[in-house]
Amino acid sequence: MIYIQTDASINPGNSGGPLVDMSGHVVGLNTMIFSQSGGSEGIGFAIPSDTLLNVYTQIRKEGHVHRGQIGASVETITPLLATGLGLAQDWGVLVADVTPDGPADRAGLHPGDVVLSLDGKPMENARQLEVNLYRFPVGGKVSLEVLRGTDRLTMDVSVTAQEDDPQRFADLVNPEKNLIPKLGILGVEIDKRLAPMLPDLRKQYGIVVAARASGAEGLDVDLRPGDVIYAINNEPTSTVAALVTTLGQIQSGGAVVLQLEREGRLMYVAFEME
Repeated sequence: MIYIQTDASINPGNSGGPLVDMSGHVVGLNTMIFSQSGGSEGIGFAIPSDTLLNVYTQIRKEGHVHRGQIGASVETITPLLATGLGLAQDWGVLVADVTPDGPADRAGLHPGDVVLSLDGKPMENARQLEVNLYRFPVGGKVSLEVLRGTDRLTMDVSVTAQEDDPQRFADLVNPEKNLIPKLGILGVEIDKRLAPMLPDLRKQYGIVVAARASGAEGLDVDLRPGDVIYAINNEPTSTVAALVTTLGQIQSGGAVVLQLEREGRLMYVAFEME
């Protein structure tokens, strides 16, 4: 995240309030303060208003935020890096890696390319490129101007959702069909549509936690978007309907143990039914 630094006072309770300029324009959202004394004096930080607008628009439209990427890893060019690689400039953005068959790869971007601009905006460092990609909608395209040796190239690259973004499953749910009320989550069954999005799972069945259910009065269970539920009390479960039925059969005070996979690791989550 890139922040606006301010010396305007930020007191406890001010977080979430607007940072305004002398004309009353909102330029950011007050977020935190660095203070040696613990008081309101110190250095304040606010999220820039253009980032806020992008997040607000996505939440209003889709209920969550997508984080766009183009399938490329970049690094900030330093004078030492430029000298060792014989680059034409000692500042800017260097492409370190390109995901095979990813958007950048298909557009023709190569490791060693220097990104000069993104949609006409000069790129000075790697973090700037990553933050600017954040505001482009998934499914859209960005124009990159790159330097390859002495050649300047322009290419259009598709923007896709980050593969490890746990919120990417939220687009697949229907609250009426996917709600698991006792757990307070929206779950999606692993099928032919979902399996390619999760190629490295331990099992080829289960229920993916797509999102926490807004307003649901479920139990306070440690489940996170992206978790995959494989079994309940040692019984494999592969459909939302089956999981809802099993949960409904467990009496108040009964033990419930879910086997799930989280970030490539199998684990158990246990709780009592209320």
